[in-house]
Order: sequence, then structure tokens, then C-alpha cells
Amino acid sequence: MRPYLVLAAGILVVASSAFLITFARQAGMPAVAIAALRLTMAAVVLVPIALARSREELRRLAPRDLALAMISGLFLALHFAFWISSLDYTSVMSSIVFVSTNPLFVALASFLLLRERLRSGTVLGIAVAAIGGAAVGLTDLGHAGAGSLQGDALALAGAAAVSGYLLIGRRLRGRLSLIPYITLVYSTAAVVLLAMAWAMGTPLLGYALQAYVLVVLLAAGPQLIGHSSYNWALKYLSATFITVTILAEPIGASLLAIPILAQVPEPAKWLGGALILVGIYLAAREETRANATKAADAVAEV
Repeated sequence: MRPYLVLAAGILVVASSAFLITFARQAGMPAVAIAALRLTMAAVVLVPIALARSREELRRLAPRDLALAMISGLFLALHFAFWISSLDYTSVMSSIVFVSTNPLFVALASFLLLRERLRSGTVLGIAVAAIGGAAVGLTDLGHAGAGSLQGDALALAGAAAVSGYLLIGRRLRGRLSLIPYITLVYSTAAVVLLAMAWAMGTPLLGYALQAYVLVVLLAAGPQLIGHSSYNWALKYLSATFITVTILAEPIGASLLAIPILAQVPEPAKWLGGALILVGIYLAAREETRANATKAADAVAEV
């Protein structure tokens, strides 16, 4: 039961990230600065630990695995850059629901890049989620204008990026322990985000103390505890299963947004969000069944 308990705890902690980010933005800190400082703080904590405990494992790391870990870090950096920016334009519910569509991107990537046939359940799930996404998008457009669609699109881009991050993590965690893996990934993401902040001319200093306190909480909670819980669980559970269980996050965050941020979603948005989650569940369940069938066939061949 330990992987499931760790994953559940991670989801609860990560659910707080949208609110911490929203308050940091209200304190005047730009999105790219929040993302860069969040990952930099996490990397500063992890690097000494990795060098003290896992120096030999890092030294033996194959060049291919090092490259994969760095690509995973790039995907993580893009995920945070897109998703945090989305909160400037759309509601917490819309942002988190759209950023949770990553199982659909995994299915589409398997079809487009790996030429794997889409099963009927996957197609149904994508269709249901698309209808739900249209409902949420049209509701946002009607109440918040075209800017909200930009936020929805940024959240979708964040979902696509985090899909690559989770898929690579699933592959590497089987042969790389947790501390070296997250140290490489978070450090790479920090470097990418710092470079983005520099290129955009975004300063990292000079903001209100409250903003820095909120970023420290982001680094300590959602990043070091929450995301690290996901990465720990990837050694024992499939990326598909983890993405399905993460669907609890948008539900909890949407409910918490009502008392915390006074964001009360319209009925059409609740319906659209529910359809998106149902569609994701159907697609992810079909992928789990397909993987189970492949495993059974492999055992039968042996």
C-alpha cells in the first residue's frame, strides 16, 4: 500500500500549488520568476544531498540516461512556465482541469509518434474530453473574454509538457534512484527557467517579502514533497495510473477555490470539467487494459 499512500499524500500537497501561485502573482511576482525560483530553491536543497549520498551512482550514470533526465527537466520547466502563466488569464478550475489532460496527450503521442492504434475506449475518452473542453472554453469566453482562452491554451500546453516529464520519469526511475533523478531533473528545469527569466528581462529580486515566502512554500511543499512523491511512485506504478489518480487534484482545487479565491464556477463549467475528467479516465483506463493485455501476451510467449 505504500506507493498508493505516498501518491495520495503528494496529490494533497500539490493541490495547494495553484493557490500559492495565485497569491504570489497578486504580490507582484511574474510567472517565470515564480517558476525559476521554485525550481532553483528545490535544486539548492537537493544538490548537496545527492553529492553526499549518491555521488557514485551519478558517476556511473550512462550518457543516454543523463540526456533523458535533462530532457525530462526541460519538459518540467516548460510545464511550469506554461501552467503558471495560465493562472493570469483563466480561473483556477479551468487551469487545473486543462493541465490535467496529459493522459490524452500520451495517447495521441502514442498514435502519432509510435504509430500505435488507438483503441475504441481511447477514442471515446478523447471525444468526451473534447466536448467538455469546448464547454469550459465557451463558458470562459462568454464570461471572461478571449483572454481566458489564452489561459486555457497555456494550461493545455502545460499538460503536453508534463506528459513528456512523466513518461521519461517512468522509464528512468526503474534504474535510477529517487534523489539522483529528481536532482538532475529539478536542476535542469531550474537552469532552463533561469535562462528564460534572463531572456525575458524578468528580475528575480526586488519583490515583496510575502511573494518570496510563498515561493519557499511552493518549493518545500508541492515541489520537494508533492512532485517528488510522484517520481518516487513512478518506480512502482505506471505513469498512466499516476496521471489518472492526479485527476483528484482539479476536483479538490476547484472546491477549495470557492472559499479561498471566491471563484464560483458556472454550472456549464462544472459540467464541462466533469466531462473532461470522465474522458481522461476512459482513455487512461483503456491504456491500462492495453498494457495489461500486452503483459499477459508476453508472459504467455515465455
